[in-house]
Amino acid sequence: MSLRIVFAGTPDFSVAPLKALIESEHDVVAVYTQPDRPAGRGRKLTASPVKQVALEQNIAVYQPLSLKDPDAQSELKALDADIMIVVAYGLILPQRVLDMPKFGCLNIHASLLPRWRGAAPIQRAIESGDKETGITIMQMDAGLDTGDMLYKLHTNINADDSAQTLHDRLSTLGCEALLATLRQLETNSLSPEKQDESLVTYAEKLNKAEAEINWQQPAQMIVRKIQAFNPYPVAFTHFEDKPLRIWQARLLNDDEKSQYQNQAGKVIALSKQGMIIGTADEPLCVSLVQPAVKKAMSAYDFAQARQLSGYQF
Repeated sequence: MSLRIVFAGTPDFSVAPLKALIESEHDVVAVYTQPDRPAGRGRKLTASPVKQVALEQNIAVYQPLSLKDPDAQSELKALDADIMIVVAYGLILPQRVLDMPKFGCLNIHASLLPRWRGAAPIQRAIESGDKETGITIMQMDAGLDTGDMLYKLHTNINADDSAQTLHDRLSTLGCEALLATLRQLETNSLSPEKQDESLVTYAEKLNKAEAEINWQQPAQMIVRKIQAFNPYPVAFTHFEDKPLRIWQARLLNDDEKSQYQNQAGKVIALSKQGMIIGTADEPLCVSLVQPAVKKAMSAYDFAQARQLSGYQF
């Protein structure tokens, strides 16, 4: 059965599922995405990644400021969709919109619901030290990620995962989960599962202020923050009253740790692998940094050029 699909999404995470639907037997009749936004140093109006794909494929694109607007709702209703697939769209879908398609609206959510409802599930899973995460295909309702769960796929969170690497893996996993869900829909074999409200956690939206590193925290907490906030908003510390972005860091193994005396925030030593910096409990190794208004560079080169051994952050 070929479904008439309206797809709603905006950022890079939404691109792989859109392409998977375009390449499937289903018919993507329209794409909804956020209005073009200023981007880059020139602040030039730029189409979303989803819009760019839709235009390349000659798919009609709609960019309403709100789906609460009656005219926008009339446009959507006229498309006569069997189902609406929503992936990081960024607009609230009123109940009238949720009820329009024959099979309602499905959402690809980047966590194992009910854990990490909300805006930043990938980053919060890493920051909190979760060992696994995954994709949940959810039947949307009027709440925030509260709908019935239809399909799940799991993936481990590796020790060296950043938000970017996990994002890319989950985007691919989302395609697999979505197509499997649509196959079950076609064969009437879906088994909706209610979310256990006692297990709910919320993934609050990221902000730049929380990206500042507190060297009085444990090493593992700091490394998780650095990984969770790569590529946005990027963890940072201050050097000479300017932000120094920290893109990569790792925990030391036992042999390495035994070589150093720990002191929170102090550059204890320099090695070819980076700056060894103390924390609340043990040193860690920062390997990639970005000084203000410069490109990212080796932490060793940065520290060596400025003779930072013994420096106190």
